[in-house]
Amino acid sequence: MTPNRPLRVLRVIARLNLGGPAHQAALLSGRRLDPTRYQTLLVHGPVASGEESMADLASREGVPQLELPTLVQPISPSADRAALRSLRALIADFQPDIVHTHTAKAGLLGRAAALRQSRDGECPILVHTYHGHVLEGYFDPVRNAIFRRLERRLAKQSDRLIGVSQQTVDDLVRLRIAPVEKFSVVRLGLNLGPFDRIGATERNAVRAELGVEPGEVLVGFFGRLVPIKRVDLLLEAVAVARRGSAPLRLLIAGDGAARDQLEARARRLGIAPAVSFLGYRRDLPELTAAIDLAAISSASEGTPVALIEAGAAGVPAVSTRVGGVAEVVIDGRTGLLVDPGDANALGNAIAKLAHDPGRRAEMGAAARRHILGRYSIERLLGEIDALYTDLVTARRSSST
Repeated sequence: MTPNRPLRVLRVIARLNLGGPAHQAALLSGRRLDPTRYQTLLVHGPVASGEESMADLASREGVPQLELPTLVQPISPSADRAALRSLRALIADFQPDIVHTHTAKAGLLGRAAALRQSRDGECPILVHTYHGHVLEGYFDPVRNAIFRRLERRLAKQSDRLIGVSQQTVDDLVRLRIAPVEKFSVVRLGLNLGPFDRIGATERNAVRAELGVEPGEVLVGFFGRLVPIKRVDLLLEAVAVARRGSAPLRLLIAGDGAARDQLEARARRLGIAPAVSFLGYRRDLPELTAAIDLAAISSASEGTPVALIEAGAAGVPAVSTRVGGVAEVVIDGRTGLLVDPGDANALGNAIAKLAHDPGRRAEMGAAARRHILGRYSIERLLGEIDALYTDLVTARRSSST
């Protein structure tokens, strides 16, 4: 580390697709983190077919970024080897003081590249953030075991591991990835001003666009249409709630490989006229302000950005109790939580709030207070700055 110059941070993420990990990586890589103290380069792979990119957010934030075409999401031995070589060369050229990786593929290749490139010299400080994890529930037992061994090996050589929620850290400790003292909990921090400031004019315009009738309750899902999100369960839950005479419509803003199957499922359930598949949208503050309830039905989550943004807009939530959701939604106070996989329980919770506008208003106000005090971008920047400072100080002390 060279004194009297900004610390160089190489930030690596698999892809800048729409979602929490890319959002946080972009906000941490631009001018918001003091540029007199940090020089950051954000490296990412291409988004997958059908995904929406957040590279425009990174550009607006003034993020120096580099796309590696070989840093692709599926496991590909040839592409992964090429990405590893490219990352090694980039590390040799950029000479980072800190390599901070986000998401599983980038965490594996980014840290491995830093360790291999540094065999003949000092290794950069290695930090990895777990935005949730894929170490159970995603793959078969054999691949789960392989990925856990790799994570344990890299964890031993990392200087700090970050979980975006306490539940994420608890899961990783339970899976013996690393001892608890190796982890820090750094919750997501987002630019929530656009959601907090949105007004009735925008809300009414979106509801008119969607054909929402007076007295109808609009439920919103914002996210990728992939199996782990269990949007099929949400459709079943909406059907349950509507059978109980709840005046519901469902807005789905997002896209993915499961969209065709989900549209077909809505037709089979007889609720297609009450479900709007919007695809990816950029007017998320306006859409969020238009809904009465935010819903998530996932089998696994890290910290769901959609529920944070909904809370900032004063919208209560109904969700499955998975990952870090219980830290975002306080059950019974800012929303209702149910066990994963239970469409009836989810539908009943939606119906309960659909029939009770007074309780929705109370929960929405409580959600806004909770979220704005807990998930601000200012808090995130301060915690990351303090963490980097502590790690650099410890490294310098150990080398003297």
